[in-house]
Amino acid sequence: MLNRRRRLGLAVLGCAGMAIAITNSPAPAWDRGDVETFAVLPQGTPKIEGLTVGEDGNVYVSTFDPTGSAPAQLFVFNDGGKLLRQVTIGGASPATLGLGFNPVTHQLLVIDFGAAKVLRVDPNTGGSSVFMTVTGAAGLNALTFDQSGNVYVSDSFQGIIWTTGPHGPMAGTVWKQDPLLTTTGTPPFGANGIGFNKARSAMFVANTGNDTLVQIAVTNVGGSLQAGAASVFTNSINGADGIVLDSSDNIWVAANQADEIVVVDSTGKAIAKLGDFNGVKNGVTRGLLFPASPAFSKDGSSLFVSNLELDLRTIGLPQTVDSQWAAQVQQHSIAKLRARIPPLPAQQDQNAQGIAR
Repeated sequence: MLNRRRRLGLAVLGCAGMAIAITNSPAPAWDRGDVETFAVLPQGTPKIEGLTVGEDGNVYVSTFDPTGSAPAQLFVFNDGGKLLRQVTIGGASPATLGLGFNPVTHQLLVIDFGAAKVLRVDPNTGGSSVFMTVTGAAGLNALTFDQSGNVYVSDSFQGIIWTTGPHGPMAGTVWKQDPLLTTTGTPPFGANGIGFNKARSAMFVANTGNDTLVQIAVTNVGGSLQAGAASVFTNSINGADGIVLDSSDNIWVAANQADEIVVVDSTGKAIAKLGDFNGVKNGVTRGLLFPASPAFSKDGSSLFVSNLELDLRTIGLPQTVDSQWAAQVQQHSIAKLRARIPPLPAQQDQNAQGIAR
């Protein structure tokens, strides 16, 4: 039996030009690519939010359970998705968020959101010590590093970027505070994912509740990075959460309310939208559901993304478009997709015409 496309092509053979237009036209949508389920956490494991890739190529995630009572857990997977170990993070609250390995000291730092501090964690045993504390009603969320190993941490509630040295001291200092880093929106998190461009002339900060990327100007004064003016870099990323920058200074943003990865270039223009939500099957997300923290694989070919799968109603907030789906999830998961920016259909068309000429 002829398939539908071929029947359509045969029906218009009398109009050659039209036949070419129909059969050669690319799909009228961005190529979002396939999203794999990289790993599924054991039954009964709390949600995961923070995710990083270590120098060993392994994927590290920590649990986020704001209504729980047991200390957070750290899970380590190899690059094939096999669970290598699960350890309890000693002295942690149930709710941890961002984590990352300091490129200078090689220590693993984990944000203890529930206790408003940053922990230094042994990734093999889970043993920890306090690395940084801050003042005020903080909502510490994500972290990044500069070339000297200094640490920068976003504060979603106070609209602050905190900093401290690679070895401490424990008391963080305010690097930048600005109204653009706060929000009255939903989800109710202001400053979230953070990262520097290659030249370290700018820091980019996702503001989740405002759906924005904020740019903070940076100047290097004797090797010390100083914060300048903050401005809105680009708008309308629905639930801008964790971010990661590639070698071309493109910014890959987890849009937690659109269930996609939005890639914007160094001018703030969207150049790709990757991944999607494909339902919940047997209690496990297919695709992306409230994606939170993206990180590239060691070889740069893949992007790992934690599915937070947060039903905001469970923490006393109004539902969002994801809430009822998140309520169906029984086992939490990590997604994986190709770290590739596909051309838009119009670009493919233009390239094809150029080759034809």
